[in-house]
Amino acid sequence: TQPITCKQKQKYVPKQKGIKTNQPTMSEEAAAAPVGGDEEEVEDLEKLQAEIARMEAEAAKLAQETEDLENKDKPSSSTTAKAKSEDGAADQVKKDGHSIYVGQVDYTTTPEELLGHFESCGTVERVTIVCDKFTGKPKGFAYLEFQNDTAVENAIKLDGSTFKERQLKVTPKRVNDPHFYSGGRGGRGGG
Repeated sequence: TQPITCKQKQKYVPKQKGIKTNQPTMSEEAAAAPVGGDEEEVEDLEKLQAEIARMEAEAAKLAQETEDLENKDKPSSSTTAKAKSEDGAADQVKKDGHSIYVGQVDYTTTPEELLGHFESCGTVERVTIVCDKFTGKPKGFAYLEFQNDTAVENAIKLDGSTFKERQLKVTPKRVNDPHFYSGGRGGRGGG
């Protein structure tokens, strides 16, 4: 046999019956290897593989629990969307029921001044002075939202009162009915 140099690689040649070679077999090489270092490496490798398997199982369990919680907390998307739209519509109708329209408002009026004029009626939640979207100047009317119906009734009693030398027009806020225009008359066309 030739001595192994750095440039040559040792090849595995299986033993065949009746043929003797000077090259060692794989089982002979494993038996001849130092015992202490390989056993520790094998044990470390087995421990790492067991730890990885345990962590993967735990991750799969957590993923399943997370998915179960998300499905439990969240009903089907169509049910959720329908419930949200109904809740939003109900909240909007409730807010509109607690709101008033104020017409003939002076163009220089600030929300604080309107608040001061109507605070004797009850607690005001919001004051909205409507402005032109292009110029940003007030249009001359406003909406006030109150906490309860009695405040709205008291505010309506201020209809015709004078504010900044103008006679205010105070009415309950009109609530738009989404089905108002979809009556039984049909659509366009007609001929």
